[in-house]
Amino acid sequence: MTDPVEKTNTSDIVMNADMDALAPAEKSVEEERTLRKTRLAAAFRLFGKFGFDEGLAGHITVRDPEKTDCFWVNPMGVSFKQIKVSDLLLVNHEGEVIEGNGLLNGAAFVIHSRIHKARPDVVAAAHSHSLYGKAWSSLGRKLDPLTQDACAFYNDHGLYDDFRGVVLDEDEGLRVGAALGDNKACILQNHGLLTVGKSVDEAAWWFITMERSCQAQLLAEAAGTPKLIEPEMAQNTYDTVGSDIAGWFSFQPLYNVIVAEQPDLMD
Repeated sequence: MTDPVEKTNTSDIVMNADMDALAPAEKSVEEERTLRKTRLAAAFRLFGKFGFDEGLAGHITVRDPEKTDCFWVNPMGVSFKQIKVSDLLLVNHEGEVIEGNGLLNGAAFVIHSRIHKARPDVVAAAHSHSLYGKAWSSLGRKLDPLTQDACAFYNDHGLYDDFRGVVLDEDEGLRVGAALGDNKACILQNHGLLTVGKSVDEAAWWFITMERSCQAQLLAEAAGTPKLIEPEMAQNTYDTVGSDIAGWFSFQPLYNVIVAEQPDLMD
């Protein structure tokens, strides 16, 4: 007769896991830059695969590990579905392209430069005009704790409720940054979603799961009156699914799949 196997709560593993133990070993600046750019290209391919692209709209950025007042971003006019590491542009907070060839999206600069400048803890930020995100944003409301996944944003997302057209004014970027505050995400009314993280992995995963949470709430409210998760339980769930390590770790399967399916993104 075998000894009983002690049951392990997998959520405890995620909550208590050491980020450094799961992440790769310490790297040189060059290795870290390559890692960030590779993850960024992969995130774009995933956004394209999930249908988050909308013409020229949308951008994901990652701070350079050495030139911390600069960030890598996609060139305007290149499909998310075709972005490669070699396509990425390095841009400073003044909007100058330091490295790479292509057009800089003015809205990408205005929004992301202000966020990266105001939030030293933010390594990456993601924004696109995804279908359910922009549909939900038109309601001018924050998400409710309707599902376990939505609890990742419980008391951790803002609302920018002052749509002023295409974001091309630096003051508008400052207002978006103020609405984001210290949160991991912000709903931009009549516009879409914005997420940030301490890695591309985090920022991209928060966007993906926030988009799906918007879809879930739209479906639930169309079907009836959803039952909200009680505040204490919503907070407890947030502590598990809304942590930095949970965001980073949740992205890993998606990254592995997209690299296997589309290895040319590494070029």
